[in-house]
Amino acid sequence: MGKISYMRLKGSQNLRLRLLLSTLSTTPILIEDIRADATWPGLRPHEVSLLRLLEKISDDCVVEINETGTKLKYKPGIVIGGRHLVHDCGTSRAIGYFLEPLIVLGLFGKKALSIRLKGITNDSKDPSVDTFRSTTLPMLKQFGIPPEGLDLKIQSCGVPPHGGGEVILSIPIVQDSLKAITWIDEGMVKRIRGVTFSTKVSVQFENTMIHAARGIFNRLLPDVHIFTDHKAGEQAGKSPGYGISLFAETTSGCFISADTAVSYGREDDEGELDDEKKELSPPGDIGEKIASALLGEIEQGGVVDSTHQGLLFLLCALCPQDVSKVRVGKLSPYGIEVLRHIRDFLGVKFVIKPDPSTETVILKCVGCGLKNLSRKDNELKCDVVPFEPAVHGRLLTPNGKQ
Repeated sequence: MGKISYMRLKGSQNLRLRLLLSTLSTTPILIEDIRADATWPGLRPHEVSLLRLLEKISDDCVVEINETGTKLKYKPGIVIGGRHLVHDCGTSRAIGYFLEPLIVLGLFGKKALSIRLKGITNDSKDPSVDTFRSTTLPMLKQFGIPPEGLDLKIQSCGVPPHGGGEVILSIPIVQDSLKAITWIDEGMVKRIRGVTFSTKVSVQFENTMIHAARGIFNRLLPDVHIFTDHKAGEQAGKSPGYGISLFAETTSGCFISADTAVSYGREDDEGELDDEKKELSPPGDIGEKIASALLGEIEQGGVVDSTHQGLLFLLCALCPQDVSKVRVGKLSPYGIEVLRHIRDFLGVKFVIKPDPSTETVILKCVGCGLKNLSRKDNELKCDVVPFEPAVHGRLLTPNGKQ
């Protein structure tokens, strides 16, 4: 067996993205200086949990971490998938942190994926499980992913600091590859839907959030329905909290989302509580804040909201060797990082063209042609083309221009 050639990287930035792209492109990676100068150096609990999750859904995956956790060697294996898997995500980050890589990898497994995830379902940092169910999963259908077997069931809610939530994610495999798309028509907003939740607090908190949000939306369009999802008993998790998830559906089938959750804080990196002894934000303020945030996402334009830009770009890059064309609003910082990492791992470059008339951005790329492992004669491989390094950290288009 020959010596393994590792892609060398530094720092803790975008670790989840690097692990995902490393697995998809079968590129072993070596990451050094992971928070080497921090008070608590090394990998965080949620990052270790993600590595264990990758081991759980893969075969022949090798993870090596040094004693201080500041150096990581990761050799990806073959994504197997499987049924009736269980993983405890912990309380360092919400389940939403784990869902995005799971969804993408599940599509290219040998078997359909069904996994029970335990932990925090709703917080203010990661997209809520309600958002994944209402916005992320419908987006996958644009790429030719069948709706049969694509599901996210919320068994119980859990908020920081102690979690207690539980969901079951089901992802079908793609039979050959994804479908290249041309998705530039945003359409007009025709309806707004949403759901509130509350655990171990009065259900009146949900009614107050709904009233505040509708006070903003009803001035703009009549078709607004926000449902309540009050949890009690075992379904209420282990900590008190409440929140709201909203999404707008357009005439062209786009879904734009915004969400948040309010609870007492968990411990941060230095072991201090984020919101220790702080009062929770009033539910009326939360309803108005998220309604305004959703309107802000709609105003920016694009076929997805800023939270989903990275996933959209990644799916486009994984499409067959055909042109995909999408429209988004202002590029988010995470979206830009995804574009850079796609170039480095997959050799796929996007042509980025601003559209001044709508203040949106149109991106085009030729996919890498990733195949899944559902058939024995298929190999998980990507025809990676050589790439030029970035100039002063800026993205390059295929012709080399900035």
